[in-house]
Amino acid sequence: MPSSDQGINLNRYLLIPRTLIFLIKGDKILLLKGGPNKRLWSGLYNGLGGHVERGEDILSAAYRELSEETSVEVNHLWLCGLITIDSGEDIGVGVFVLRGDISPSTGDQSDQMPPSPEGDLEWIPVNLVYSMPLVEDLPVLLPHVLKAKRGEAPFFAHYFYDSEERLSIVFRDQ
Repeated sequence: MPSSDQGINLNRYLLIPRTLIFLIKGDKILLLKGGPNKRLWSGLYNGLGGHVERGEDILSAAYRELSEETSVEVNHLWLCGLITIDSGEDIGVGVFVLRGDISPSTGDQSDQMPPSPEGDLEWIPVNLVYSMPLVEDLPVLLPHVLKAKRGEAPFFAHYFYDSEERLSIVFRDQ
């Protein structure tokens, strides 16, 4: 099928693809604390990731983002969730949530991480993560990421904003 048959129509709702990655090592999760000069999420903790570039598949984009932001080597990332974010505009965001599980005994992956250009990386005990200053959606999203099992169907979520710019999050059951 030629690319002209793909049904591209700029009048339809469009999604910008992004990756969001969570690495789990035993009872800890790797989060990025946004740098003080970041326009968005300065001082707040979030997962890793970013935009998917032209020519990349989702998994390649996730590994590229990991390599740009961390020194952690992960052999197997897996899709644990899909999020659509309706910003109220003609273009929304599609987030591919990936998870990587790292053996706590993996050598050379200490809890001390070099800073990323995006901010500081920290392995945080899962039981303390909710007491940290998190980006707005993480307290709702993380439980779904943490209970996800490799080989199971991913979760689906829809984010949208009301007229007062308050975020609403809806998870769809399978």
